Amino acid sequence: MELASAIASDLSRICEDIFSIQVVPPGWIYFELTHSTLATWLQSLVVGSLGRAGEQGAGSREQKEDSSPLHPSPCPSASSQCPMPNSLFAVEYAHARCCSLVLLAHREGLIKLREPVPNTSPAFWDVISPNPLPWLNCDGALRFNHPDEHRLIGELIQVIDNIECPDVSGSVKWEKVALNLSQAFEKFWSNCRIWGEIKIMSPELAQARLGLLMATQSVLRFVLEENLGVFAPLEL
Repeated sequence: MELASAIASDLSRICEDIFSIQVVPPGWIYFELTHSTLATWLQSLVVGSLGRAGEQGAGSREQKEDSSPLHPSPCPSASSQCPMPNSLFAVEYAHARCCSLVLLAHREGLIKLREPVPNTSPAFWDVISPNPLPWLNCDGALRFNHPDEHRLIGELIQVIDNIECPDVSGSVKWEKVALNLSQAFEKFWSNCRIWGEIKIMSPELAQARLGLLMATQSVLRFVLEENLGVFAPLEL
């Protein structure tokens, strides 16, 4: 415990703005990302390319040379990594659903986009307002308290780690990764409402949840087009 406390003390001085650190018996050191760090990372997924976003958060600090969303890489040669598009309908549907909901929010004035109708699936959203999105409440904590919000954020972190860490990405089953993320989105959308009473009574929460939709769309698009060689549709 004494040694762990000394290590934790040094680490706290170096990265206290990124992690909160706790020491527990018999000498475990627990790290937890601060809410402000998660908010910055989520914002980067919304308004920046996925390659740049990965540098900001959960994955490796080293970006792979071929990971830019603007330069699609060929579909992996293994048949298990390159499924037929119809086997990924649930993922394509989740992507299209995210796009339609974001565009609906723009039309209803909940958010404002610079180019609301892209010709192809957007690599990121150009949000004019609110910018940044209101991820944090007045106490500096994330507005998300529902388990399905936390699950979706956790899946986003896992996918970005898989994308940005070259030592493990070769063994990733991307179809399963994409399906897990789409399922987390479906649970989130079923249980975490944006319109109706939430939009009227808690517009900042509605906007933050829209931010999760935009971040999810960005990651789904990348996995579909870059890792699976499947077009990410705006609508179905």
